[in-house]
Amino acid sequence: MAHQTTTERRAARVRRAVKAAANGRPRLSVHRSSKNIYAQVIDDAQGVTLAAASTLDTALKGNLKTGADKAAAEAVGKLVAERAVAAGVKQVVFDRGRFIYHGRVKALADAAREGGLEF
Repeated sequence: MAHQTTTERRAARVRRAVKAAANGRPRLSVHRSSKNIYAQVIDDAQGVTLAAASTLDTALKGNLKTGADKAAAEAVGKLVAERAVAAGVKQVVFDRGRFIYHGRVKALADAAREGGLEF
């Protein structure tokens, strides 16, 4: 078995804490790359993605200057919240993964809250 890197250990630690605190709620998982940002609402009990959005979606791609700024993160947060509410999900638990709750990750979370998700 290969050793985990520091970022892999951090991601596993955060995910373990999130799943313990979830109480059956789906989790809003965020991944941030250097060029894009992605968000998924995942039901871990069934192992199913209920809603997803990213800066690569055709609904957003043409309207954004870049996929790597706070404006793009806010757009993705609003879109994933809109899709989750349409799928019948109101309450989620936020999974920041290996990323600190700052900048683009925080902008996405705030926009998702404005869009109707509770966490």
